[in-house]
Amino acid sequence: MNVTSNPNNPNALKLIVAAEISKKELAIEFTSDPKQCSLNRLPTLKIDSSRKELFSVNAAVQYISPISNKDVIVANRWLEWDVSQLQPAIVSYGGSGKLDVSHKPRIWSLIKELNASLKNKEYLIKDKDNITIVDASIWVTLWSTVVVTDMGEVIRKEFPNVDRWLKHIESLPIIKKCLEKMNLERGIQAIMSMNAASWFPLNSYTGVANSQIISAEKNNNNLEDKEIKAITDEEINLVKNSWTSVVYPSVKEIPYPVLPKKGEKNILVTSALPYVNNVPHLGNIIGCVLSADIFARYCRQRNYNTLYISGTDEYGTATEAKALEEKVTPQQICDKFFDIHNDIYRWFSIGFDYFGRTTTSEQTEIVQAMFLRIKDKGYVLTNIIDQLLCENCDRFLADRFVEGTCPRCKYEDARGDQCDGCGHLVNATELINPRCKVCSNKPVIKASTQFFLDLPKIQENLKQWASKVEDGWSLVAKTVTKPWLRDGLKARCITRDLKWGIPVPLDGYRDKVFYVWFDAPLGYLSITKKYTKEYEKWWKPNNVDVNLYQFMAKDNVPFHAIMFPATLLAANEDHILVKHIMATEYLNYEDTKFSKSRGIGVFGTDARETGISADVWRFYLAYIRPESMDSNFNWVDLATKNNSELLNNLGNFINRALMFVEKNFNSKIPQMELSDEDMHVLALVQRELTNYISFLEQAKLRDGLKHVLAISKHGNQYMQYQQPWVKIKGTEEEKKKGATVIGVCCNISCLISALLAPFMPNTAREIRVQLGLSKQNYGYIPEILSIMLPAGHSIGKPSPLFSKIEEKQVEELRHKYGGKQSVSVENSQDSTNLASLEKAVANQAQLVRDLKAKQGKDVWQPQVQILLDLKKKLAEFQVNSNVSGQATAKSKSSSTAAAPEQNGNVTAEITELEAAVLKQGNLVRELKAKNEKSVWQPQVEVLLQLKQKLSALTGAVHSPPPGDKKSKKKKINS
Repeated sequence: MNVTSNPNNPNALKLIVAAEISKKELAIEFTSDPKQCSLNRLPTLKIDSSRKELFSVNAAVQYISPISNKDVIVANRWLEWDVSQLQPAIVSYGGSGKLDVSHKPRIWSLIKELNASLKNKEYLIKDKDNITIVDASIWVTLWSTVVVTDMGEVIRKEFPNVDRWLKHIESLPIIKKCLEKMNLERGIQAIMSMNAASWFPLNSYTGVANSQIISAEKNNNNLEDKEIKAITDEEINLVKNSWTSVVYPSVKEIPYPVLPKKGEKNILVTSALPYVNNVPHLGNIIGCVLSADIFARYCRQRNYNTLYISGTDEYGTATEAKALEEKVTPQQICDKFFDIHNDIYRWFSIGFDYFGRTTTSEQTEIVQAMFLRIKDKGYVLTNIIDQLLCENCDRFLADRFVEGTCPRCKYEDARGDQCDGCGHLVNATELINPRCKVCSNKPVIKASTQFFLDLPKIQENLKQWASKVEDGWSLVAKTVTKPWLRDGLKARCITRDLKWGIPVPLDGYRDKVFYVWFDAPLGYLSITKKYTKEYEKWWKPNNVDVNLYQFMAKDNVPFHAIMFPATLLAANEDHILVKHIMATEYLNYEDTKFSKSRGIGVFGTDARETGISADVWRFYLAYIRPESMDSNFNWVDLATKNNSELLNNLGNFINRALMFVEKNFNSKIPQMELSDEDMHVLALVQRELTNYISFLEQAKLRDGLKHVLAISKHGNQYMQYQQPWVKIKGTEEEKKKGATVIGVCCNISCLISALLAPFMPNTAREIRVQLGLSKQNYGYIPEILSIMLPAGHSIGKPSPLFSKIEEKQVEELRHKYGGKQSVSVENSQDSTNLASLEKAVANQAQLVRDLKAKQGKDVWQPQVQILLDLKKKLAEFQVNSNVSGQATAKSKSSSTAAAPEQNGNVTAEITELEAAVLKQGNLVRELKAKNEKSVWQPQVEVLLQLKQKLSALTGAVHSPPPGDKKSKKKKINS
């Protein structure tokens, strides 16, 4: 292995220590030219003869010295802490050797955090005789920089645990040996070298000398650490060398059909197939099709050979149920909603290469052939299961076609897959007094033979595959998948006794169809086949490298991380398997769930009626994309981001620059003679560009977008600082300077148009028209900044890019999509009357039963929620009034006389317990995703105790702890 680094960079020492820990050979070469490595980042690790490089220090040290699985989560957290918090804080502190006691900078609080973590265990991961790369990395960062400044004295006096830890590691023979290999000049020189080739986010353009470290400053009379980082000589030199010498490439023409090519970067992008019986809402859109579109557009602008396919998932019981509700055929339902989906995605400018569907002959052919193949290979089992048969309808009833009384909470209108009363998953055969949803007759239990995929037989191959590729998965995908592989797989049923689906191609079983989870993922293959008859070049590439990226929300992860790859592994036909599962958490609407029937939230058909452009929707959804946790759509926030980030920041910068060219330079880019101050802003832009590419390569779209906005902020600050409108009226030298500033700003605008295009394609096209460029492509996304618009280039006609979203418009839209308000007992004078509450519960329950007998879920589901709310109010009233459901007038009277403090205390206790249950539930989920049962089981017991206390107060039955294995398995089988 070989390392390339700039001289005196402490991060290179970390790689040397990692090699010593793992007893590996490491050659190191020093250079002052960052262009010798990937993305101009130093140090880099060349990992093999193919010249692949790692430019992330964290990735490199873990590649050299792998961390054990049980320690990897904690280790990653500390390594990330080192690079994203500690190092930027050190650069901000600047190694000046002075600590103002009235202002404790960010570095002080971080060392305090480290000191606390070392209080009970002297070392981060291992005991004192087994230094790990985590200890070594953080030690190198501190020892080489602030330890030799006045901060070192502060550490010795105030942070004894850190001081003891630092001294012990320095005394280790392995560290002394490494220091002999790289003689570091500690302090400010080490800080400057580390900052020279590492990306740190900047807050503002300052125009100061490039070698100066900027200290914290006062802001609104409050002392705070601005963490503004210096621009180094290396960065300035990179800009000087590339600005005029690097030729700006063009985007390649996209052929038809797009096929993988040997020697090129081939990217196959899919988004989870949206189900066809509903209208997608904003959460659905950003969870799959929009995220995939942004990434695919980015890849095309990098000249990667890219194909993006998706389509509607059209088989299954939900389609049958919707068809019964609307009194049409399932195919008519599919045709209707396919057109709706297609129209919505076109309006959102989703650029599929092909958008298909699963009700095709190609799908039937591929699914049936796949089944016969894996059956022939011995991966299909048969098993007899009990199902409900409606003798009146002469059909086995799928879960959604059965209703009855919940065996757990006795709710009378539970479905065959889930009870809406208590929220538990149920099996249809467990329902008390089951009834057919179509004819209301009581079904009988009858045995039925079904086919199962033998997942246990594939499990080891699946684990080996996942261990090799999961580093390319999003955190959400890894978290969801881990328990499945850890707890062991069970055989999964792949057929159903339904009418609507692909028939099983075996005599004696042709009345059965394939279950949707087996059928739908194979839709990626059949849709590609619809696009091109040469589809196998993508799915069975022969000696051609194809990278498969799949985008989805977290509920789809098991099908893409377990079921689909297991099927392809069982077939053993050299299909490509997914390398990158880019799953997200959920997007909520104003702190609640989207609901079409209740009019809550913006759905695809609503978005264009708001008067807000598709590009603004795309921008905001990417800005709040739930990449690592659930996020929330908020109207006020949408307006704020539009008005501040798009209108005042990005749009204002581009418009000012182009208007200035039109007015003062006859619409032609002026001559540019760059000074150090101009180089400074270009170096800042290069930093943002480098990080943009780094994030987009990982499909971290939200983070990438914020670096586009950072570039326009740098441009605005640069223009404001340089004041070209003043210089243009001054001396000849000042006029030249003003012209240079405007020329630089126009070139930055051109770069922004390319970087913005994956997120806002229509806006990017408009910017290019105003720049006097062809609108037929969006511009190549370069790694290195160079002139895009040379002097003399004629621009087009400038005009504003964005409009303000007014407060009045926000309130109107919030009201319009905030839900249809039902009559509620909250507004009734009788809401505190027990008899009225009981009557309201009974009436609402009857309404739910009536609607369920005649209407689809989108009609009766909101009424179930109202029923549950009423039941909760009734339970709370009974508790607070200290009466039972059959309370007498006498007991009501005595409860009225009860101390108000007592009732208030009970309500407060309920609120407190609900919060505790939510917090403990989140803790259980996190522990289950990352730890063994011995770790999370005690926390489950705590959660159950909290829920039991809450139930005692409210009378409500609460669902099992999150991640309950039994519930999960039932859900997949249903």
